[in-house]
Amino acid sequence: MGLQQELDAFKAEFTRTAPAGRPALYETKIAELRASFAQRQAIGLDDQAPNFTLANHRGEPVALKDLLGYGPVVVTFYRGGWCPYCNIQLRAYQAALPEMAELGAALVAISPQLPDGSLSTAEANELTFNVLSDVGNEVARSYGLVWALPEELQVALRSSNKALPPINGDESWELPVPATYVVAPDGRVTLAAVDVDYRKRLEPDEILAALRSMRSA
Repeated sequence: MGLQQELDAFKAEFTRTAPAGRPALYETKIAELRASFAQRQAIGLDDQAPNFTLANHRGEPVALKDLLGYGPVVVTFYRGGWCPYCNIQLRAYQAALPEMAELGAALVAISPQLPDGSLSTAEANELTFNVLSDVGNEVARSYGLVWALPEELQVALRSSNKALPPINGDESWELPVPATYVVAPDGRVTLAAVDVDYRKRLEPDEILAALRSMRSA
C-alpha cells in the first residue's frame, strides 16, 4: 500500500468514527486555508533553501549547511507527533530511508513541538533519521509555511486532548503547512511539495525519483 493510500484509509476510518460534525468542520477549514494561504510566498522549486540549525531528538545541533556538505537533503515539515497523518508519513519515509541513503541523501523532519515531543515521536515510530524541534516555528516561518489555527480548530483539538500550547511551548496556536523538499548540495530546491491539506503527503517514490534524477544529472 502506498503512502497516500494509507493516509486515505485512515481518513475514511476517521470520517466513520469521528464526533458528529468534526469531519465537515475539518473539510471547511482546509478549504478556507486553501483560499487564504499565500502559497506563492512559500519556498518552492529552484528557490534557495534557507539554512537552519535546530536540535534533534537527542539534543544535538543539526545544521542544513553541514548536511549539504555530504549530499542532498530531504527536509520535511510536519505538524507534530500528535497528528496521526504525520506519523504515517514519517514511518513511510523511514521505510524508504535506506534507498535515500544509497542515493547519498540525508533526511530530516521538522515540527514545532518541544524536544521531548520530538524524542517521543522518534521512539514511537522507530525513526533513525534526525527529528528536529523548531520551537516557535522560526524555521517554518523562513520557509513561508506558518499559519494560525482559528478558534474552531483550537476547540476541536482541546476536546481531543491535543491542545497545542503545552505541546509546542507557546500560546500561538501556529503550525507549519506540511511540506517536503529535496535540496541539492548547492542549496537549491529540486522538488517542493506544499499542501494545506494535511491528509496529503509526498510519496517516497517521488522523493527517490528526484534524488535519482539529481544523481544522473
